[in-house]
Amino acid sequence: MSLMTGEEYVESLRKLKLNIYLFGEKLSNPVDNPMLVPSRNSVKMTYDLAQIPEYQNLMTATSNLTGEKINRFTHLHQSTEDLVKKVKMQRLLGQKTASCFQRCVGMDAINAVYSTAYEVDKEYNTNYLDNITGFIKYVQKNDLTVDGAMTDPKGDRGLSPSKQADPDLFLRVVERRPDGIVVRGAKAHQTGICNSHEVLVMPTVSMRPEDKDYAVAFSVPVDTEGIMIVVGRQSCDTRKLEELSDIDVGNKNFGGMEGLVIFDDVFVPNDRIFLNGETEFAGVLVERFAGYHRQSYGGCKSGMGDVLIGAAALAAEYNGVPRKSHIKDKLIEMMHLNETLYSCGVACSCEGCKLAAGNYLVNLLLANVCKQNVTRFPYEISRLAEDIAGGLMVTMPSEKDFKNPVTGKYLEKYFKGTSSIPTEDRMKVLRLIENLCLGTAAVSYRTESMHGAGSPQAQRIMIARQGNLDHKKSLAKAITRIEE
Repeated sequence: MSLMTGEEYVESLRKLKLNIYLFGEKLSNPVDNPMLVPSRNSVKMTYDLAQIPEYQNLMTATSNLTGEKINRFTHLHQSTEDLVKKVKMQRLLGQKTASCFQRCVGMDAINAVYSTAYEVDKEYNTNYLDNITGFIKYVQKNDLTVDGAMTDPKGDRGLSPSKQADPDLFLRVVERRPDGIVVRGAKAHQTGICNSHEVLVMPTVSMRPEDKDYAVAFSVPVDTEGIMIVVGRQSCDTRKLEELSDIDVGNKNFGGMEGLVIFDDVFVPNDRIFLNGETEFAGVLVERFAGYHRQSYGGCKSGMGDVLIGAAALAAEYNGVPRKSHIKDKLIEMMHLNETLYSCGVACSCEGCKLAAGNYLVNLLLANVCKQNVTRFPYEISRLAEDIAGGLMVTMPSEKDFKNPVTGKYLEKYFKGTSSIPTEDRMKVLRLIENLCLGTAAVSYRTESMHGAGSPQAQRIMIARQGNLDHKKSLAKAITRIEE
């Protein structure tokens, strides 16, 4: 089997014995928990679309390892065309879910680890490439969802991993055995961890020789003994638990989730280890993963932006002002900003290059420019959407009030917009805008735009490093005939 259906994916999650906590309680059935079902559905869409002929050019690829047809989320990029298709696939899924669909981090992780493992093997005669290749084949054959785990809690940001007061604030190796290693620590902000089959762990920063125990990369099943998941809270999240709240939720069917993943002395067998103490390669791995993931944001965030722009245009129409010049100008600006994000994602893909391992890497400078724009433009797109929507977006009564026989008739009367549009439709659109700008989807759109794949300063550091300022100065000197 290389391609699971969406239903087969959901059933595969039921076979996992996940150790998940939410609101202080251990979940006996996380797959069907109403707080987590929308995020599960978002991942399910990555399987559903791969079954539809219209989308298979984007959603599937041919494995360079096995020659089989596979889901693109398990693919090693073999060309710049693959990199471009990745961005187009992500935009499509953003349009279909208006949320985070959670498989991007794993896709970016396997590509970064694969090329890094190749280079570590060349330097130290290790067998990491065989290990990661075997793992990727397994993932491709079974069409698994992989959680890419990079972000450590970090503790005191001014100290390196080995200098922390609590040594577990960065995930580390606590025991090396003949058959593998034992690791302890945690990974934070883990997108989609509850909906994943495997967790692929990577270091989160460059390492020094004294940080050897922290320079570790590996993968284990998410239900491995010693792994515990604590689900994070999101704004407006308990609306999903309320009766008569389909409209109040804003996006009933889809959503994202984040969690803290605790590794309490977890055993990792030798064939699942991809880095183990080679500190000088930790930074290489981090840089490549960050580049891939910053490229990703040009796709997923522009797809979600398409939905938000459409909702804002509908709100203007339902409010009776679609032809007002200032409304049209705001919608044009939203589209301009959104297409700029997408253009950066495509550009860094087209300018990608082949690595020694054989898979392709994005242009890192342009990928960082892409993500730097993502830390800004979705905020302006959201501001404009809120402007167009109006104050009712955040002062609207609940769906229960609309269904109440006493209050409902008044709300139907006084919250009417354009006479030809049902009041309920107007309410649905305003709640969708609220969801994308302020609610649970805002985690995937606004906040993740700021901090996902590294905060703004991280991109500025990389832009400074890769921008080649000396070359630019030499160009100016040549034009002005300044002698070196």
